[in-house]
Amino acid sequence: MKSKEICCIGAGYVGGPTMSVIANNCPNYNITVVDSNESRISEWNGPVNDLPIYEPGLKEIIAKVRGKNLVFSNEVENSIKKADVIFIAVNTPTKTHGEGKGMAADLTNIEKCAKLIAESSSSGKIIVEKSTAPVGTGKKIKSVLNKENSKVKFQIVSNPEFLAEGTAINDLMNPDRVLIGGEQSEEGHKAVNTIADIYRQWLPENKIILTNLWSSELSKLASNAFLAQRISSINSLSALCEKTGAKIDEVSKSVGMDSRIGSKFLQPSVGFGGSCFKKDILNLVYLSRYYGLQEIAEYWESVLKINDYQKSRFYDKIQNTLSKTENPTVSIFGWAFKKNTNDSRESASIEITRKLLNNNFTVKVYDPMVKEKTIIKDLQDVLNNKLNKLTVCSSAEKALKDSHAICILTEWDEFKAMNFKNLSSLMKEPILFLDGRNIISDNKLNRTFKKFMSIDK
Repeated sequence: MKSKEICCIGAGYVGGPTMSVIANNCPNYNITVVDSNESRISEWNGPVNDLPIYEPGLKEIIAKVRGKNLVFSNEVENSIKKADVIFIAVNTPTKTHGEGKGMAADLTNIEKCAKLIAESSSSGKIIVEKSTAPVGTGKKIKSVLNKENSKVKFQIVSNPEFLAEGTAINDLMNPDRVLIGGEQSEEGHKAVNTIADIYRQWLPENKIILTNLWSSELSKLASNAFLAQRISSINSLSALCEKTGAKIDEVSKSVGMDSRIGSKFLQPSVGFGGSCFKKDILNLVYLSRYYGLQEIAEYWESVLKINDYQKSRFYDKIQNTLSKTENPTVSIFGWAFKKNTNDSRESASIEITRKLLNNNFTVKVYDPMVKEKTIIKDLQDVLNNKLNKLTVCSSAEKALKDSHAICILTEWDEFKAMNFKNLSSLMKEPILFLDGRNIISDNKLNRTFKKFMSIDK
């Protein structure tokens, strides 16, 4: 069976871009992206310059395929019913209660999707895990489907995303690999190849890896864990460099030139953010403990401890340097966890700003893509009397005015083009807190900042 009708449940950072690229490369497939969030679907159907997700290249693809073979809809049940293939791309946050609280992935949304699929299906379908999920999720989905609808045959396929926000469209068009895992049966192999046929329309065979279901699920967690481990490793060395007089940039360059290691993800920062790294490592820690592998759990947990330590160390620098300043004001440049995305989940800016506000600093925030309502929502646990000291600014100049210090926490290209030495005249006492490594006086601003902006994160 060559599937022509695809439904994707979830119109977020994974579902929207992924289905847009598939629609662009597979004109013979009809794709419907569904979500119960009516305002989000409305945004996807609105002006291409105001989509709910910002990714370079996304609006151009949406303008090309939307209304043709790509549709965004709130008609979830009807879309499921007519689909041959259903991608599940819903959020899987860390559990906040019950067994595995604070570590294990919360599969509530996936289970709801499985139940809805079962209730809405009268013919066999291939269900594709696109959401980040722990080992065994496919088995859980199959159990729910069989319990709710034993008359229909379902095949479960794992097809994890390996997208880096800010480069998601390129990552989809030219991925390092596409991983597809399925059940080890004749029907399972057919299902895997049905999904592989989608990607074969624009990718060579050697980039498509076929595995069993469990290997595919674990590979996603493992990839993010390895990347996060590299960031925490170099960040731990940045603290040592400051104590010894070694230069972290020189150490990073030296280590990165080792062909066995490579240079990517070896640049120090305030700490990694985004929706995946922390969540996936916590999931790995939980799985290790569940299977009695305590030493393995402690190893991966230390990666997260270093990440938290780096944020605390950066805040302490601000606190210590401005401790004698009356009514200190700090400008936060960048709220997204990295450039070229409007996603702020787990951004270092949130933790730094929370600490600043709770310790009576005045904070002025500027980010070219993250909206004020998102920034306020990210700080919803901060008391209102503390939030009164926060201002979300519409320009860099407004954010700098009467400030004592700049924290550049997102490497936006817009910031690279700014002449901070000239702009520092707007400030009261220009100090640049650069990426958690050094405190730089204004006579070194431009030179140091350009060096920072060349970092490949």
